[in-house]
Amino acid sequence: MNKLRHMMNPLDFSVEELEELFDLAGEIEKDMDSYAHKCDGKILATCFYEPSTRTRLSFETAMLRLGGKTLGFADASNSSAAKGESVADTIRVISCFADICAMRHPKEGAPMVAATKSSIPVINAGDGGHQHPTQTLTDLLTIRSLYGKLGDFTIGLCGDLKFGRTVHSLINALSRYEGIRFIFISPKELRVPDYITEMLTQKNIPYEEVIKLEDVMPQLDFLYMTRVQKERFFNEEDYIRLKDFYILNKEKMAKAKVNMYILHPLPRVNEISVEIDDDPRAAYFKQVQYGLYVRMALILTLLNIK
Repeated sequence: MNKLRHMMNPLDFSVEELEELFDLAGEIEKDMDSYAHKCDGKILATCFYEPSTRTRLSFETAMLRLGGKTLGFADASNSSAAKGESVADTIRVISCFADICAMRHPKEGAPMVAATKSSIPVINAGDGGHQHPTQTLTDLLTIRSLYGKLGDFTIGLCGDLKFGRTVHSLINALSRYEGIRFIFISPKELRVPDYITEMLTQKNIPYEEVIKLEDVMPQLDFLYMTRVQKERFFNEEDYIRLKDFYILNKEKMAKAKVNMYILHPLPRVNEISVEIDDDPRAAYFKQVQYGLYVRMALILTLLNIK
């Protein structure tokens, strides 16, 4: 009997285990057809208490591509949560129907609660402003595939660094690799939280905080853009004031290296001008594709299917 394993946080897997996961994702990319029946007879439950398009469809496509089936809900109002059922009880019920579960929840730690009560693997598909581990796996695989390795580069993270769970997850994950330098680009109100800069200082990882994107463009190997998230703001006024603070356009891209890549967890609002989409350095739609491969690899790994 294999030990039940969950994915709550990218740090749940060692660097060596992540390399194995990314190697598997690379094999899937090369020959997806040979994985078409790996999950025959298996069912993935997607329990999404918060709206999502990309993440939910990516998980469902991953399972379908592996030959499995999916069930679930895309909104808490369509589930028994609307009647007051707890996450712990929901996962106990789901465990009777499915072989693996991907859960998104607006409350931090809710997928972890589910994992403690579950008899099937649970994947955290995003919990509040806390973690979004499969987006981080997507980001790491994208960087590794485009750059050839994870390490020895400068990455700029731009926009909402305070509430952006993808940003927090990525910084924590990258802090385990050698030769990474971070540049945080944000207005003062949306600075990266202190616990992250304290962690970087403690680990002796170089970082700097700037307000203007133009000032640091020439230094970057990767630029990770994020949207200013309306749903994380307490008032409309602050959101309106900050939402257009950074817009990446051709003028700013002219200052970048010829081999710098732009990443974005999507959805974008207007922080990347559509005129950038045809630039060979725009990698955000490739990122979506890598997200499918890495989720397929994760499902196989957690189900222990070779």
